[in-house]
Amino acid sequence: MQTMDALTATPEGGLNSPASLRNAGPILEVLKAHMPARGRVLEIAGGSGQHSVAFAGALPGLDWTPSDPSAEARASMTAWAGQAKLPNLNPPVALDMLDEGGWPTGPYEAMVCINMIHISPWAATEGLMRLAGRSLVRPGGLLAVYGPYREAEIELAPSNADFDVSLKSRNPDWGLRDRDAVVAEAKTAGLALTLRVEMPANNIMLLFRAV
Repeated sequence: MQTMDALTATPEGGLNSPASLRNAGPILEVLKAHMPARGRVLEIAGGSGQHSVAFAGALPGLDWTPSDPSAEARASMTAWAGQAKLPNLNPPVALDMLDEGGWPTGPYEAMVCINMIHISPWAATEGLMRLAGRSLVRPGGLLAVYGPYREAEIELAPSNADFDVSLKSRNPDWGLRDRDAVVAEAKTAGLALTLRVEMPANNIMLLFRAV
């Protein structure tokens, strides 16, 4: 399971991610303002599954499907979902942005991807955009991504610079991406950036719409 967070196992079998607990509230506030009232949502690289439970529980009109390429992550998702017993939260699916053969066809009203782009090779971002471009409803399907980025017009925060060094020391294919490069990749898939939202701890959310 690819993460920079200090995960601990819970007695119920799920993994506890402190970062997920910290950022779930601020992310949810953005999702509440921009998600459709009803529809199908695909979560990419859902990690521990705590986000899935928090978001599906707060947005009951959405049919939420979490995914992750890691069997360990999917087991944690299943454990958290088993405690929550939410009728709109589906079992997790194995989904890898580097393996196009296993991608679903949709359609989805929205896709959510939190803290994947900097902890994966660039090819995963390319895959994410291709999947969103082919699977989101048109026009107006939403792709919401969250994490730290490099932005040409904004000085990189020292904490993000240190984080970037740490990421690259762990895997040279990881690291903070240039926001404009992500936006350009989305454009090739028929997705337009509609909103940039500043988030706590020097993170941002980028909202794209299928056009």
